[in-house]
Amino acid sequence: MLCAAALLAGCSDAEPAGGDPALERGRAVYLSVCTACHNADPNLDGSLGPANAGASWELLEAKLLRGGYPPGYVPKRDSQVMPRFEHLTGSIDDLAAFLAATKRQP
Repeated sequence: MLCAAALLAGCSDAEPAGGDPALERGRAVYLSVCTACHNADPNLDGSLGPANAGASWELLEAKLLRGGYPPGYVPKRDSQVMPRFEHLTGSIDDLAAFLAATKRQP
């Protein structure tokens, strides 16, 4: 399944350009953890999770580590399905950089 996600993301318009190590680490985290529920293209909704391109560091930290939302944030979906991922504490900066780089401008 991970190979399929990697192939999909490799062909995605959402792949950031360059060889920035932070973006590559964030992409690896996204492909290995997030695509189980979110789309391989962060700009599109997934099977369970909404599109998350451009998600802020504050949102990622709140959802991944505490299972909640930052103050004042209005969720895209009203569910409590997403588990916590405390093991990603050291990866939030990279994941936020990757998601920022993949956000398509309207």
